[in-house]
Amino acid sequence: MLELLSPAKNLECGISAIDHGADAVYIGAEKFGARAQAGNSIEDIETLCNYAHQYGAKVYVTVNTVIYDGEMAETLELVRTLDKIGVDAILIQDMGLLKMLTGTLRMAIHASTQTDNRTIEKVRWLRDLGIKRVVLARELSINEIRTIHEAVPDVELEVFVHGALCVSYSGQCYASQHCFGRSANRGECAQICRMQFDMKDADGNMLESKKHLLSLKDMAQIDNLERLAEAGAVSFKIEGRLKDVAYVKNVTAAYSEQLNEICGRNPEKYQRAAMGRCTYTFKTDIRKSFNRGFTTYFANGRKQGIVNFLSPKSLGEEVGKVKKVEGMLSFIIATTTAFNNGDGLCFYNSRGELEGLRINRAEGNRLFPLHMPEGLKPGTTMYRNHDQAFEALLAKKSAERRIEVTMTMHVCRDTLTLTMTDERGNRHEATLPYDFQQAQKPQEENIRRQLTKLGGTPYVCKELEIEYAEDAQQPFIPNSVLGELRRCAINSHANQSTLNIQNTRTTQITQDTPPAYPLPYLYNASNEKAKQFYRELGVEAASFETDGGGGMLMQCRYCLRHELGYCSKYTKDLPWKEPLYISLSDGKTFRLRFNCAKCQMEVWAD
Repeated sequence: MLELLSPAKNLECGISAIDHGADAVYIGAEKFGARAQAGNSIEDIETLCNYAHQYGAKVYVTVNTVIYDGEMAETLELVRTLDKIGVDAILIQDMGLLKMLTGTLRMAIHASTQTDNRTIEKVRWLRDLGIKRVVLARELSINEIRTIHEAVPDVELEVFVHGALCVSYSGQCYASQHCFGRSANRGECAQICRMQFDMKDADGNMLESKKHLLSLKDMAQIDNLERLAEAGAVSFKIEGRLKDVAYVKNVTAAYSEQLNEICGRNPEKYQRAAMGRCTYTFKTDIRKSFNRGFTTYFANGRKQGIVNFLSPKSLGEEVGKVKKVEGMLSFIIATTTAFNNGDGLCFYNSRGELEGLRINRAEGNRLFPLHMPEGLKPGTTMYRNHDQAFEALLAKKSAERRIEVTMTMHVCRDTLTLTMTDERGNRHEATLPYDFQQAQKPQEENIRRQLTKLGGTPYVCKELEIEYAEDAQQPFIPNSVLGELRRCAINSHANQSTLNIQNTRTTQITQDTPPAYPLPYLYNASNEKAKQFYRELGVEAASFETDGGGGMLMQCRYCLRHELGYCSKYTKDLPWKEPLYISLSDGKTFRLRFNCAKCQMEVWAD
C-alpha cells in the first residue's frame, strides 16, 4: 500500500486534502504539536476522522513537542481522547510520554522526525519500544532509506517528499531557543535559518555579506516517488501545516496523480492505501504553489545547489525573460505564458534582492504593472508567484472524490435487500420488510434511477443488478421505500468502513527496560519521566529548554564549505582561515565546525 500523507492546518485543509487525493492527513490538536500556530479542537479532529474514514483514509495527530512536567497529565488526557474519537495514530517525540502510555491503544504510535531518525540502529531501537512507524530524517538518500528498510523490514517508513526543509536535522536544532527563547521542539521556531547572515573567517575577513546562507530550497521528490517506493517507503509526506488550502489542494492533487500513474503501471506491486478516484477542475502544477525553488536534497547523494543565498521568499514558476521595457508604463516578456490582471511577478534586481510587482493590466505578453520597478531591464528572468486565474479555480470547489461500487438488489415478496460492494471488495447490505405489490407497468427503469442516486455521498454506482424471486416478478416499489433502502445500504457501508479501520489498530507499548540507546544524547528530555527513561539506559539526559544549554545548536548535513566548492574531500587549499563565523544583523554570532568524519556541518554558539 502506498500512502500519500498531506498536511492540515485546520478542518478545511484536512477535508480538501482528502477530496484531492490524500490517503491520510496529519493535523495538530490544541496543544503539543510541533506547529504552535496550527492547533485544532477535538470536535474538528473527530469530524475530520469521520470524513476521512468513509474513503478508508486515516488521520494522524501531531503530539510531537517535548513536554514539561506540569503538562504531562494534560497530554495523557489528550492522547486518550484522541484514541476514543477515532484518530488512527499520533506522532510523538517525547520519551516521557511514551513511558506513560501503558496498556493498549487502538491507535498507532509513530516516531516523529523530531526523534532524529537517520540510522538503522535508531529505527530498530524505536521498533523495540513498540513504535509502528518511523518518520525518517529528510536528509537521507534513497539508498540509505533502502538500507534501513532491508535491515528493519517490519517498521513502516514515512518519508518527506515535498515542502520546506529545515537546515538542521529535525529535533536537533536549538538555535531559536538559544537566541530568542522560542523552542523549535515546542513548536515555536523563529526560523533563524531563513535570516540573512554575514560570514567571516578567523581573521575577520568578510566572505559573504547579507546572504541567506542557511535557507534551503524546498524539497520536490515528485519524480522520485517510484524509486522511494522501491526502496521501502510506504508513506509520502507533504510538509506544510501552516500552508493555506490552495497549497494543499494543488500539491496533494499533483502527487496523487503521480502515485496513481505508478500504481496503474504496477498493479501487482502497488495499491493506494485509501479508496476513491478524484476528478479536478484544474491542471496540477507544483510550481504554482509556494516554493523557494526546488531541490531533491540528498535523494541522490550530496550535490551543490540545494540552497538559495538570495532570498527565502516564494519564487513560483519561471515565465520568461523581459524582452523590452517601454518607459515607466509597461514591459514585454518573451514567453508563451498567458497572464491575467492581478498576477504577481518577481525578479532578482541589480542588488540581488527578490523584488515583486503586481500586474494591473495584461495585453498578451505586454504587461502594465501597478508600479513599474526601477532598474527593470531586458534579459531579466521573471517568475510568477501568484497566478490569479489558478488561485480563483482553487478558491472554488475544485475536486470530487468518488468510490466506485457495484450494487445488487434482491426482491422477495416480503423483503428487499440491497448489497453494495466497493472497489476493495468490501461488501455490506441492508434489508427492509416489503409487502409485495404487482406493478401495472414496467418499473425497472425507475428502480435503477432511484437506487443509483448517490449524489452527496462518497459513492458512484458502476453497475446495478436486480434479482427477482420467482414469486416476486414485476413489483411496484414506492420511491420512498427505494430511497430508504438506498440510505440504509450507504450508512451500513460507511459505518463498516470506519469499523474496519478501527479494528486494525492495536498498539502495545512495551514497558520492559528499553534497549541500549544508539546515539549520543542531545537535550530533549524536558520532564522527569523522560529523564528516568534515559537514566535506565545509563544516560544522564537534560533539556535545552528547562536546564539551559549552549555549545552545538545545529547539526546539518548541508555544508556551506561544500556549497561554496571547498569540500575537504576534493581540496585542502582554502581561501580563508578557519574557524568560520556567521552572524545575524543584531550581532548574534555562531561558529561553524566542519565534522568531515561524519560529513556534517555543526553550528555552535560563539
